[in-house]
Amino acid sequence: MKTVLTGASLFALTMLAAATPALAGKSDDTLNIAFTKELENIDGYFNSAREGVIMQRTVWDSLLYRDPETGEYKGNLATDWKWVDDVTIDFTLRQGVKFHNGADFTADDVVYTVNWVADPSHGVKTQRNVNWMKSAEKLGPYKVRLHLKAPFPAAFEYLSGPVPIYPHEYYAKVGPSGMGQNPVGTGPYKVVSVDPGKHFVLEKFDGYFKDSPKGQAKIGHLDIRTIPDINTQAAELFSGGLDWIWQVPADQAESLEAMDQFTVANESTMRIGYLDMDAAGRTGKDNPMTKLKVRQAINYAIDREALVKVMLKGKSKVVNAACFPSQFGCTDDVTKYPYDPEKAKELLAEAGYPDGFSVDFYAYRDREYGEAIMGYLNAVGINTNFKFLQYSALREIRMSQGVPMSFQTWGSYSINDVSAITSEFFKLGSLDTAHDEQIKEWLDVADSSIDPEKRKEYYKKALQKIANEAYWAPLFSYNSNYVFTKDLEFTPTTDAIPRFFQMSWK
Repeated sequence: MKTVLTGASLFALTMLAAATPALAGKSDDTLNIAFTKELENIDGYFNSAREGVIMQRTVWDSLLYRDPETGEYKGNLATDWKWVDDVTIDFTLRQGVKFHNGADFTADDVVYTVNWVADPSHGVKTQRNVNWMKSAEKLGPYKVRLHLKAPFPAAFEYLSGPVPIYPHEYYAKVGPSGMGQNPVGTGPYKVVSVDPGKHFVLEKFDGYFKDSPKGQAKIGHLDIRTIPDINTQAAELFSGGLDWIWQVPADQAESLEAMDQFTVANESTMRIGYLDMDAAGRTGKDNPMTKLKVRQAINYAIDREALVKVMLKGKSKVVNAACFPSQFGCTDDVTKYPYDPEKAKELLAEAGYPDGFSVDFYAYRDREYGEAIMGYLNAVGINTNFKFLQYSALREIRMSQGVPMSFQTWGSYSINDVSAITSEFFKLGSLDTAHDEQIKEWLDVADSSIDPEKRKEYYKKALQKIANEAYWAPLFSYNSNYVFTKDLEFTPTTDAIPRFFQMSWK
């Protein structure tokens, strides 16, 4: 059922706000934050949730930092870097950097981190983020050489994002579980306490290195709680228990903005929504999704424009390809499937389903979007049985046995390169539901070529075939509504990574 803040509930919340004093915020220099999704593990290598990406950028640092405004790569834990050849990069590291536990940052930490995460036996959650690295070697106390398995022109994009550096002695001792319970990084905030999946308390790291491109944290404390229900978040926002919430649905954001007590900011994100279909037949060779005309029918059955206009609103847009439009290598020059329910019915009949069929339809978030999509499918004769699961549970089922159809989203870890999405899902891995070897071959060329034009050419080949074969039904890009107190200074960015360390009180 869709969650809606009615006028009555808003009135009740307003009365609550009038009757309840603010609990925290500017007065005690604590930014109170709500996350909707429960983090499996705060260790960034062992979760793939957006909340985990945010925590990783807050608590840890990578070798490089990409400026969200200019796209420029800046030195973070590294001060200098150069390509030695197509598969080798040398880094000079920043001196004087401290971990939160007081340990000095040195080349040993980089070498240990890279060699540990690059070992597939350690089971890093999103292998695409690390499996391009072969190894690292120490050239000196503050010099490191990184070896790649093959040419990988997107290396700096990844090294500025999902490859945080860990303290080697500490991580060797405690591992992912210990890092999840007692995180230690070099970032602008350090973690004070963890109630796994529920509550994280952070404080400004006074020992943070002054030349960081992230800048120094301006707010003293962060109090982050997992509150799955948006109405509960809104109630706490009114009562003063929260200062900042995000991913607020459009209708609730409009209602909150009308109250004139908060700032509401909308920004596009790199996350796209899509339908994933079992074209390879993992759930059975008689699965209708193995038939091209069925997959095409599903693409024609959905009114993407209406979903964007009525439900997502804001800066969301229709997406036609299996990538986010701004990513290097993404193209809109693919087969498109305009809304045509009659065409969908014709294709189903040609595929041998004149009366339609029934199918299990899985989703893990945005129930209202899933229900709207199911309505379109039901209208052309595809009767859907809704299976709404937690993200981790659905991911496990998809990896182990597959599902016939699911509504998925992917934010590419905010990596502005097609390798972070198309290559993640179409290179014969456990989440590849197409198993098209030709596409994998093209992606291998695009991922490893040092010629930008060749990369674009082969990504285009892959994306066009994905669309022609209707392996996915790309739907829309997401936007995010941020709602926060009037005394907070915050500007959202298109990479959907709220930088708490750059927020300040007015």
